[in-house]
Amino acid sequence: MAHFGINPESALGIKIPVLRGIAKELGKDHELAQDLWESGEHEARILASMIDDPKLVTEEQLERWAADFNSWDLCDQCCGNLFDRTLFAYEKALEWSSREAEFVKRAGFALMAYLAVHDKKAPDEAFESFYPAIVGQARDERNFVKKAVNWALRQIGKRSRSLNESALAVVAEIEQLDSKAARWIAADARRELTGEKVQARLR
Repeated sequence: MAHFGINPESALGIKIPVLRGIAKELGKDHELAQDLWESGEHEARILASMIDDPKLVTEEQLERWAADFNSWDLCDQCCGNLFDRTLFAYEKALEWSSREAEFVKRAGFALMAYLAVHDKKAPDEAFESFYPAIVGQARDERNFVKKAVNWALRQIGKRSRSLNESALAVVAEIEQLDSKAARWIAADARRELTGEKVQARLR
């Protein structure tokens, strides 16, 4: 786990497919999710994100859990399993993207990426509203942040033809920034968004 940049503190070494099997057996259980989170165990917290009921999650809970993030995988699992299905997802994506804490900021951009994949009914404008934050934070040199900024931009740009075009315009804007992180984000996003695989699917 440490080799992949995952904080091994309080980790048990249980693989994600095993946790998903346990979650399927348990079903949704908001109260149990709270107890699992409070245990502090890495995999227990991931399991909590799998079984919690997004309709019962409060803004206070989102802030409390996000403040406990100490690893990119815990951040991403919570965002993709639970946070992006709550009433506060779009609000927190923008709010957290400007926070200084590394994994809270990553959570903001992870939410943008997951919303682009999971929220099939959202209009393009919902994702275009993320562009200023993506450009604004593209200079952050921290690895887990810059990768999340890039991830959000790529997922938005793969969603539709119009978003592909607008995302590439954002890439061009980021390319003008005097920053090593920004140059990497722009180059990687342009490579995927203009690639034949993505273009063929959008056609």
